[in-house]
Amino acid sequence: MRWIYLSPHLDDAVLSAGGLIYDQSQEGKQVEIWTIMCGFPASEDVSPFAEMLHQRWGMTSAEQVVRSRRVEDGKAAGLVGATPVHFDFLDCIYRRDSDGNWLYTDIFLPPHKEEFELPQSIADGIAQRLRSEDQLVCLLGIGSHVDHVLVRQAAEKLRRPLIYLADIPYIFKYQAELDEKAKGLKVTHWSVSDEGLRVWKVAIETYASQKGSLQDLMDGGETLERRIDHYWSELRGTIRTWSVI
Repeated sequence: MRWIYLSPHLDDAVLSAGGLIYDQSQEGKQVEIWTIMCGFPASEDVSPFAEMLHQRWGMTSAEQVVRSRRVEDGKAAGLVGATPVHFDFLDCIYRRDSDGNWLYTDIFLPPHKEEFELPQSIADGIAQRLRSEDQLVCLLGIGSHVDHVLVRQAAEKLRRPLIYLADIPYIFKYQAELDEKAKGLKVTHWSVSDEGLRVWKVAIETYASQKGSLQDLMDGGETLERRIDHYWSELRGTIRTWSVI
């Protein structure tokens, strides 16, 4: 059986469950991280919003962003013992409508009406690579990042048993969304070892391009690594998952 973590972007699975993934790989489990929204745009013509993000990440083109972030993700996945698999769907910041207009000027927007078929397309792409015995893990969508919402919708279209994770770091800022996102689901606690916690934080450091953006989601100037220490400690050395009762 493979454990398949569905990651909307090139950091979400490791951010949300790096310690658990590490411990699973150390136990001999086969773990893969399937990143969905990490394709290369066909054109270097990007929106002002995407251009602003490129500047924040210290990069000058969409190709550089995707290529560099894939490298970061490969290093992080290697640290936690997972195999990275990269799909070719575009990040929301690069997607256009049928008239060529940019669909998203912010990441915290509901899915655009023109993307109503996208979850099924993602589900079809995932299904082509799945085996019957695979265990799928996806994010709850806390924070309502449009790509997180779409990937959850896609996973649920597969009609397979799912295990859900809280989205880190969004859970720290949007805690109030947890009850709604996990409504009707049963919580389970998974032990994360001291070494798993350590490697988790080291793996997060690998996503150097995203450090500023991630820090923006933290309150009071606390670092993400320090907040994960508190999160792990508050849960008594565990992280939570949710599943259908």
